[in-house]
Amino acid sequence: MISIFQCTLLLCLSTLVLSQTDYSQYVNPLIGSEGPIEGLAFGGGDIFVGGALPFGVVKVGIDTYEDNITMSVINGGYTPNGRVTAVSMLHESGTGGAPKYGVIPQMALTDISPPVNLLDNTTYFQSRIGDDTAEVGYFKTQLENGVSIELSGARHSGIMQYTYPPAGEKHVLVDVSHYLPSEGGGNSVQVFLGGEIRLEEDGKQYSGHGTWGGGWNEGAPFTVFFCGEFENPPDQARTFRGRNTDPMIRYHTFSNEPLQQPVFGNNSESSGMLNDRIGALFTWSNSSSGTVKSRVGVSFISVEKACHFKNEEIQSWSLDDTIAAARKEWNRDVFSKIKVSTKPPQNRTNLVLLYSSLYFMHLMPSDRTGENPLWDSGEPSWDDFYTAWDIFRCTTTLYHMIQPAYYEEMIRSLIDIWRFEGYMPDGRSGNYNGLVQGGSDADNILADAYVRGLRGKINWTEGYQAMVKDAEVQPYNTFSLTDPSGSVKEGRGALNDWIPLGYISSDRSTRAVSRSVEYALNDFALAQVAKDLAPEDVQKYLNRSAQWQNIWAHNFTTLNFTGFLAPRLADGTFNLTDYNPALCGECEWSSISYEGTPFEYSFNVPHDMETLIDFMGGPTDFESRLDYIFKPGTSQQDLRENGAGITTIMNIGNEPDFATPYEYHYLNKQAKSVRQTRQLANQYFHDAPYGVPGNSDAGALNSWLIFQMIGFYPVVTQNVFLIGSPWFDDINITVNGNATLRVTANGLDNEAESYYVQSVKINGEACDKNWFEHDQLMNTGGTLEFELGTEAKLWETREVPPSPGHLVL
Repeated sequence: MISIFQCTLLLCLSTLVLSQTDYSQYVNPLIGSEGPIEGLAFGGGDIFVGGALPFGVVKVGIDTYEDNITMSVINGGYTPNGRVTAVSMLHESGTGGAPKYGVIPQMALTDISPPVNLLDNTTYFQSRIGDDTAEVGYFKTQLENGVSIELSGARHSGIMQYTYPPAGEKHVLVDVSHYLPSEGGGNSVQVFLGGEIRLEEDGKQYSGHGTWGGGWNEGAPFTVFFCGEFENPPDQARTFRGRNTDPMIRYHTFSNEPLQQPVFGNNSESSGMLNDRIGALFTWSNSSSGTVKSRVGVSFISVEKACHFKNEEIQSWSLDDTIAAARKEWNRDVFSKIKVSTKPPQNRTNLVLLYSSLYFMHLMPSDRTGENPLWDSGEPSWDDFYTAWDIFRCTTTLYHMIQPAYYEEMIRSLIDIWRFEGYMPDGRSGNYNGLVQGGSDADNILADAYVRGLRGKINWTEGYQAMVKDAEVQPYNTFSLTDPSGSVKEGRGALNDWIPLGYISSDRSTRAVSRSVEYALNDFALAQVAKDLAPEDVQKYLNRSAQWQNIWAHNFTTLNFTGFLAPRLADGTFNLTDYNPALCGECEWSSISYEGTPFEYSFNVPHDMETLIDFMGGPTDFESRLDYIFKPGTSQQDLRENGAGITTIMNIGNEPDFATPYEYHYLNKQAKSVRQTRQLANQYFHDAPYGVPGNSDAGALNSWLIFQMIGFYPVVTQNVFLIGSPWFDDINITVNGNATLRVTANGLDNEAESYYVQSVKINGEACDKNWFEHDQLMNTGGTLEFELGTEAKLWETREVPPSPGHLVL
């Protein structure tokens, strides 16, 4: 007989073993590195590949150059077949648009004789041979010149190890002026604006800073300080400079002249407004070791802090030590938040999809607390919100669940940006707000956090004031070439339509359909927070949240469906001549809708699904229209990289459609939501380079998949989760810091499609509705028990999920 003490001990031991599982072995950091065309990143996840910590400042990895410029996507630096131009310290991950960062570089060279020109990386960039190796905290690649590059990353620093071939020269180039280019040109290219590099007497250590501007968010100049060190001093170390010939608006360059050769100096070089390119070359003799190791720290504050980070975070010259530390932190702070059994017969592919998705959604934003060069308020400082438009739909709710401490800091940082710069960002990178793709979607993030109970040290009075600023004060027009009709930097650039007209007009504003939908949800977000903090404002913003109805063309019919969002002119008339809601032109900044068609956006009213269903003709017609958008071959719009390989109107590769497959819940037909989401996940998410159906967008696509796998999905800005169907029979989720939510699934068989819900229990009580409230399971934990089977059963008998914004104008 086993005693109670023995049972408790066994349970403790099993729990300890589970907590010590190395979940990092199930992460494939190359998922999303490729699109539908083999060898090209175009249409894939645009992910970063390299060494990083959760929400780390440094993301150290290779920068590449694509030969096929028309399909060039080098936003995260890494591409499958692109030629390596450098290893650099700062990157984004999963982002579309023009590149940002790719700064503080090194490049291993075996030859610097002509035609190599240190001012032109196309004269020395390298193809790769063999397969790259990517693991959590580790990356390795082999260059055509025979150099093997291995690297790992810490929070503000990185370590690189170069193994050179036995014969040949050994050089490391540090080109301070290096950055990721926008190969096709345009108004969002990055520019190098000056810097400095200094060498210690023996050349073993170097330091300095660089300043860059532009890039994806048309950003202001930002400065990064660096401190680099080699394990062994070089036999020769020289600085160099040369005229900058890159075209840059409003800055001095050597225009339309050929690239010059670098001029070598002594121990320091600096470049200011005349904007010479600068750098240093380090050389080891043939008699020295074939391996060169380097550690580099970065800071947005000073060289001294960069050196401190390098010395404190990477104290060992052993690459393995940094790799081990990274894996330990990822396991402790990320992967262990969602624990499932890894023992057979567990499906390994599902394990890889789960833990890889957790990995990607923790690469951005960047925790730069203590590293804000613009002000010192004592508040947390976060950057690389790229973008709120992407992550508000489900990623931030997942942060709330499993990373409440980090998430509270993010919210405080968003409010602090409003305090010192006037607006919260929709996108932010390089310490600069921009770009605004839809509405002021930081409002949605704050509202979702507020209604789900996040408090801590957040000043919610000021948070609401920041939201009111977005809702009431139109930002100045940035006259960007991206969209000259209004601000693309911050705030809501079309309030001059939204407030007086009650909609966004298609003749005075861009993205009229998609922004009308976005602004409506933004105003509902204000109404949610105002219930406690400003009750007198509730009705005002509730009324404004219904203004999407003002661009609803009730009598417009296409494909036998009647009633759609449609362009409306400022004079109040609808512009329906040749109108096709399944098309959106280029679906870009100056189009009728952004990254999605009006057909898709017509399903985007999560706060008032009751009215939406009525406007579409009632439950039967609504269901028929939902069914239609999942049919292959229905898409009429070429969304290029934002929908590559997708032939349905329903585009899971883009965030506006994330919640659409769950809208059967509002008909009490949860089984159809399960079927559609399963089919989407199985068809478009894989353990493969082409493993996500579009830009990962800071992990947004990955977090959508995680919610499928754990069995429920959030309704944004509401205290609600929709019940799905889990992929594992036993899931332990750490919620609210230290509580446990256990999700179990009896009868689950993924292969036999035994995943339809037969019944559900919440905390032991039978549940007969297909949704639950955040407070039921996310504060103190609890149990969510599924009985699953092969039958698509109608098990929910109570009220459908709420429509708290229900109002008919």
